[in-house]
Amino acid sequence: MIHRNAPLTPTGRLRLARCVVEEGWPLRQAAERFQVSHTTAARWASRYRQRGEAGLYDRSSRPRHCPGQTPPATEAQVVRMRREHRIGPLRLAARTGPAASTCHRILARCGMPPLAALDRATGEPVRRYERSRPGELVHIDVKKLGRIPDGGGHKVHGRADSPNKDRRHGKGYACLHTALDDHSRLAYTENLPDEKAPTCAAFLRRATAWFARHGITIERVLTDNAWAYTQKTWKTTCHDLGIRPRYTRPWRPQTNGKVERFHRTLLEEWAYQRPYTSETERQAAFPGWLDWYNHHRPHTGIKGQTPASRVTNLPEQHS
Repeated sequence: MIHRNAPLTPTGRLRLARCVVEEGWPLRQAAERFQVSHTTAARWASRYRQRGEAGLYDRSSRPRHCPGQTPPATEAQVVRMRREHRIGPLRLAARTGPAASTCHRILARCGMPPLAALDRATGEPVRRYERSRPGELVHIDVKKLGRIPDGGGHKVHGRADSPNKDRRHGKGYACLHTALDDHSRLAYTENLPDEKAPTCAAFLRRATAWFARHGITIERVLTDNAWAYTQKTWKTTCHDLGIRPRYTRPWRPQTNGKVERFHRTLLEEWAYQRPYTSETERQAAFPGWLDWYNHHRPHTGIKGQTPASRVTNLPEQHS
């Protein structure tokens, strides 16, 4: 590829070379005529004498000999261990000998995708999908979160014990039920006391009403195979609401990965974002965070847009 600031294209080089070789121009005169240096004019004239027009194209900068190149056997070992053990360049370097940067270049040269782009169970590239319109598919899942005792938990006091493990006197766990739209990533979350079938069914009714107020009609819901989602209560509720229930494959949480990733964001940016002195204080901060997530937070999974911006008929857009 010719540099964008190169003074001579192959056509210009041919003209310069012919002036010198065929018409007998002095090198300095040709260099001045074509606005290049004396050495540049000499180079193209010499290549034209040796190889004709074919010598006027850029040559590869790749060296003819690479004494320090990694042996093919070592490269094959790096690729084999990556496929068998699914480990990164740093651990590959410790097992095979080359530097981590060398292992990285070997993997890139062989077309091996990053570990983050692979399914952990099978090692195959992750197949990503996105529904074409809001409401076509809504992901539903529950995240259990330990409640904070009054006065603060271990993040405030540094205690090693966990009051949530004491079933008689502990604070227990909150169950965060989330419904997240696949296309827009618009999320609706409630803090409920358990994850029983009637609780999940009632949450679905409220979530359906919430999405309807935002102009979204739920067509399908995707859940895992938890007990509550396989009971008649859940299936009857879906039927009454005109929703088709769908389930992930057993032991494949990646299928419901969008809501799983939302829960991770929720923990990082709200639940564990700062030390809270009580569960009441933490729960009081949640509505504001969820509103910020839906209306103001750029979402990297949808090219920096906000979830609300992908719902074109969403009323009362926040500015």
